[in-house]
Amino acid sequence: MPYAYALITGATGGIGAALAQGLAAEGRNLMLTGRREAALQEMRARLERPGIHIETLVADLNRGGAGQILAVIKRENWTVDLLVNNAGLGSCGPFAESDPGREAEIVQVNVAALVELTSGCVAGMVERGRGAVMNVASTAAFQPVPWLATYAASKAFGLSFSRALHEELRGTGVHVMALCPGPTETGFFAVAKARPRPPIQTPEAVAALALRGLRRRQAVVVCGGRNRVLAALAPRLPAGMVTRLAGRGIRLWQRPA
Repeated sequence: MPYAYALITGATGGIGAALAQGLAAEGRNLMLTGRREAALQEMRARLERPGIHIETLVADLNRGGAGQILAVIKRENWTVDLLVNNAGLGSCGPFAESDPGREAEIVQVNVAALVELTSGCVAGMVERGRGAVMNVASTAAFQPVPWLATYAASKAFGLSFSRALHEELRGTGVHVMALCPGPTETGFFAVAKARPRPPIQTPEAVAALALRGLRRRQAVVVCGGRNRVLAALAPRLPAGMVTRLAGRGIRLWQRPA
């Protein structure tokens, strides 16, 4: 029997796990993807309950994972009625001293895989006349951010891409939303080698705002009142000033040696 699934990338921790928990509570069938089989199975066991179906797919979006996910969906004849492009990578520090391979991986996961998965799922949604895509961007998407140069640029792509598709798909029954959290309690900053200063949001709070935004069919959800004010101000101030201020903010983050 075919089921309609919510597909979540990077589903084993942070915002992805919180979104999976929220969607399971709503009775949604889930397709969880990530790089670690053990973590996926642990997540599945935690979320399983009567009346919902959960599938897990091990996939590394840096190594052809998006294509592998789409191939399995096609082979199994599964339907995706909600795509959550949550998986993301980042790095913090001077670009001139960065690992070129790492910077390329950020673009691959945050941009290329997002586009590939969206392309692979949206056509079916339009054909059925229903569906939604949530792209997890960031408050870093609203301005260039020195010392987070590649990450912020990749998230700016996600925000712009989402806004464009939101308008393109108006009237089709398919909704596209960009989620823009600020600093959140996840493993992201440990990997990026940065420690942001408060306020820091919980993944559960971000997920609650995201799911509410989906229900309201919002185009962009910015998490946190302070972040919403800063996002609204960024386009109205001189670009050079905004970039310098953003860079100063990042320099205040304590980066472990």
